[in-house]
Amino acid sequence: MKAMTYRGPYKLRVESKPEPKIEHPNDAIVRVELAAICGSDLHLYHGMMPDTRIGHTFGHEFIGTVMQVGGSVERLRVGDRVMVPFNIYCGSCYFCARGLFSNCHNVNPNATAIGGIYGYSHSTGGYDGGQAEMVRVPFADVGPSVIPDDIADEDALLLTDAFSTGYFGAQLADISEGDTAVVFGAGPVGLAAARSCWLMGAGRVIVVDHLDYRLQKAREFAYAETVAFTQVGDIVRELKRMTDGLGADAAIDAVGAEADGHVIQHVTSAKLKMQGGSPVALNWAIDSVRKGGTVSVMGAYGPMFSAVRFGDAMNKGLTLRMNQAPVKRQWPRLFEHIRAGYVRPSELITHRIPLDHIAEGYHLFSTKLDDIIKPVIVPAS
Repeated sequence: MKAMTYRGPYKLRVESKPEPKIEHPNDAIVRVELAAICGSDLHLYHGMMPDTRIGHTFGHEFIGTVMQVGGSVERLRVGDRVMVPFNIYCGSCYFCARGLFSNCHNVNPNATAIGGIYGYSHSTGGYDGGQAEMVRVPFADVGPSVIPDDIADEDALLLTDAFSTGYFGAQLADISEGDTAVVFGAGPVGLAAARSCWLMGAGRVIVVDHLDYRLQKAREFAYAETVAFTQVGDIVRELKRMTDGLGADAAIDAVGAEADGHVIQHVTSAKLKMQGGSPVALNWAIDSVRKGGTVSVMGAYGPMFSAVRFGDAMNKGLTLRMNQAPVKRQWPRLFEHIRAGYVRPSELITHRIPLDHIAEGYHLFSTKLDDIIKPVIVPAS
């Protein structure tokens, strides 16, 4: 089969790899119909994530058709069209029993924090991802769901990570009716989070970024006020000015490891790999939220040290809430919102790219060319 393979930072190829096989009775083999490039995939592409090995296939957002199932699989049949959450989880361990699917104890021997993720290095289990023609899906009775007839394919695709993660970020922000929420980052997750803040009862939503086209999308898609941090002297002071000197009630970091806005932080993390990520957006969130407020962290960071303003968070009495999103927990409510016409996740998609051209897709996404917001990969010719 054809599959995207990692050859080193900024180097990808589409190569022929052996088709995946059933390795356990709970496995399924899925033929990928649509996949996507996630903003967190760029951390791999840029060499930010540890233990990303040559030949690894990325991609944790995909939908497709079941081609084969193991002998223990009961809930899926060959021919089912499924949406697959980015979390790989067993469904029965201590953490899964508490809905913490992203922290499953049985799927990742390489870490004590995160569970398994498709296509996200050996630090999350080493599972090949869906930027390929076919993919092995472990625990097939637990993770994948048959795509409902009234949910469009591209909406289902966006629910496998980006929109569900943004929605989860708004949940963790603990928004009360009428609250002001500020979202750092106008990529797909940030835009989804901003739109979802309204569903949580926010009275005001502000999005911070530095790219004009992404801020325009935030105004159109998320109905948000916007601030370009490059156009103000001090973004924290500007946000305080906009909120009567108090700060927002809740802040969401939807940027993560490669945040711009502070040269030293960016160089020591993104360039020199001395930090697990540039905490610029997270520090802005901590400093711009009001005393007693909540900071929700959706941006991806590596396991290494990061220079976070923890003293500020402690002395302000903030609540910090974060995790990799337990995606499948969000689906029932998001299905309702889509059916009611409140959201249409596929509106975030700007580019549809053949698998053969995925290297160009990564380049576009990495360099923010052609007003790209969310690229979708189409394996079939």
